[in-house]
Amino acid sequence: MAEEIDAETLAFAHRMFDAARDGNTEVLAANVDAGLPANLTNDKGDTLLILAAYYDHPSTVSALVSRGADVNRANDKGQTPLAAAVFRRSKANVRTLLDAGADPKAGAPSALDTARFFDIPEMLELLES
Repeated sequence: MAEEIDAETLAFAHRMFDAARDGNTEVLAANVDAGLPANLTNDKGDTLLILAAYYDHPSTVSALVSRGADVNRANDKGQTPLAAAVFRRSKANVRTLLDAGADPKAGAPSALDTARFFDIPEMLELLES
């Protein structure tokens, strides 16, 4: 049986996911440094890193990666941070994630599949180089 999460903890988690969406790097970095799991996930399996990549916040992506966020962890739909960065056409985030070991073939759809499906040649070139 799953343990119930109290309202205060749940509200804090929501604030952290909002910080990832909003690119509030300082707040996220400070909380991860204080013990917040870098791979915290929401009810859809989205990690803080997936949200930061999807909403195109390069400094937040870098901060999370440097604090151990899993660059290949997929959400419940099989989407990875790299696929989110490709979809948003964020060269900075794609480079950061690739440099950290993100696999362009991971996930379903993968980052490569995403670049091909949405016909984003500049992303395909980055992924294949």
